[in-house]
Amino acid sequence: MQPDVTGTTDHNSSTAHVQQTNHPPQRRPGELGFAIFLTLASVFLLYNAYGISGFRALSGAGSVPMATTLVMTITALIVTLRTARLGKVAGETLAKDILPVMVIAFIGLLIVFGLLLKPLGFVLTAALFLICAIKLLSRKGWVYTISIAFLSLVIIWVVFRVVFTVLLPAGILPEAEFIQFFRNLFAGGAS
Repeated sequence: MQPDVTGTTDHNSSTAHVQQTNHPPQRRPGELGFAIFLTLASVFLLYNAYGISGFRALSGAGSVPMATTLVMTITALIVTLRTARLGKVAGETLAKDILPVMVIAFIGLLIVFGLLLKPLGFVLTAALFLICAIKLLSRKGWVYTISIAFLSLVIIWVVFRVVFTVLLPAGILPEAEFIQFFRNLFAGGAS
């Protein structure tokens, strides 16, 4: 068996050192569950690919998706079986080392952002997201949090909506009226 090669980074310099260790590979918390999830997802995709055209012809519409998902399923199954044979890493937990509370909180914030984007619109949803994210990360007062969120949102909105004219979901905020008001304000001041 070859020794395991582990890369470590010296935080005082930009060089990376590679050292050899003689311990066998071990399974980290959540690794087996993720491998099983990938296997089940691959099987589900293979089933859906089969539903496109079945095994009617090699040149059928579903042949490439079936071949691709079959390879995915086989490799995911191999990874799952190899992962299941490994011993667990001692001293690591899923909550502390792999998926801490802050990561779960941001996954939740992103899901809420996606769900509220259409009904509330980009400006209000982004404002709520930025306020929550900045409050969680900075742990400073509300004045700091809201002012940084507002400044960031104004910059984002001007860059994407005004400069690049990207259509963002309007939602309940009368964004078009605000844009027209400022256009009239600047057009009236220029003439």
